[in-house]
Amino acid sequence: MSIEARNRFIGIDVGGTKIMGVVADPTTGEIQVRRKAPTPKTDPELLPDAIKNVVAELIDEAGRPVGVGVGVPGLVDHQGVLHYGPNVPGVLGLDMAGILRTEFGLPVIGENDATCAALAEHRLGAARGTMTAVIVNQGTGIAGGIVIGGRIHRGANGFAGEPGHMMINAGGHLCACGKRGCWEAVASGAGLANMARDVVADGKALRVLELAGGDPDSIRGEHVSAAIAEEDPEAAIILERFAGWVAEGLASLVALIDPELVVLGGGLTAINRHFISDVQEQMNKTVMGAAYRPEVPIVPARLGAEAGAIGAAVSARDLFFGR
Repeated sequence: MSIEARNRFIGIDVGGTKIMGVVADPTTGEIQVRRKAPTPKTDPELLPDAIKNVVAELIDEAGRPVGVGVGVPGLVDHQGVLHYGPNVPGVLGLDMAGILRTEFGLPVIGENDATCAALAEHRLGAARGTMTAVIVNQGTGIAGGIVIGGRIHRGANGFAGEPGHMMINAGGHLCACGKRGCWEAVASGAGLANMARDVVADGKALRVLELAGGDPDSIRGEHVSAAIAEEDPEAAIILERFAGWVAEGLASLVALIDPELVVLGGGLTAINRHFISDVQEQMNKTVMGAAYRPEVPIVPARLGAEAGAIGAAVSARDLFFGR
């Protein structure tokens, strides 16, 4: 189905491994065209051209949009400039919005990628209609967004919504940001691998080690997922520890923000059918004053891997028409 020209927006989600682009109607979430490209790894200076190429392909396929939104991981200010991103190393001071504006002569807004995903889930997905919510996405790292007063909270500089870098495990595993003890280092895809290495070091989870070729340093989250799919009992130890760390961070966010609900997204939520309920149970035990407060439900995100790109299109729509 064709999207009417007045509702046609491009959304770009720049991840650590891929660039996802869509032409979407941000009022409904309907996607007309999708494009993906690998995120350049060897040279950060190649990133702007890679993003421009995706935008150009979308325009060629679907026609000129009303505007463009681009989500980039890291500290993105209110002008759309990326100041720092631990998962896009070497990309500093990148004015992606300005570059696209000059290249295509279109209205462009730059945001943090997790802010975009949270915006999509709040406007169109699992957090729709909430006044106060926390949206957390577990990927290679942990990204997030906060809804306060029915709006995404971006902070004084645009840098709000980085729960993965809460210090939750002092002196613990090394995070991609260079510090030790971040929530991301124990509760993301990288964190799942860290938990697996810890269990393997204790002489357990040998099937996970076998799937990684016998090298503990080669263990990745997918090896744990594969062992869990095989119903390996010692892989369940890893998952229990992992769910506990996820719950610890969520309990801190609930204590700080007092949300109506928590939306949990990313591929890790599907690691087994009990994962979210296990995290819910552990969070309920961990959160401050658990016996004296209503349960804050944890619900799965609805928009999947395209949430960030859809949210970028929503952000572009807001830039043009207002909220």
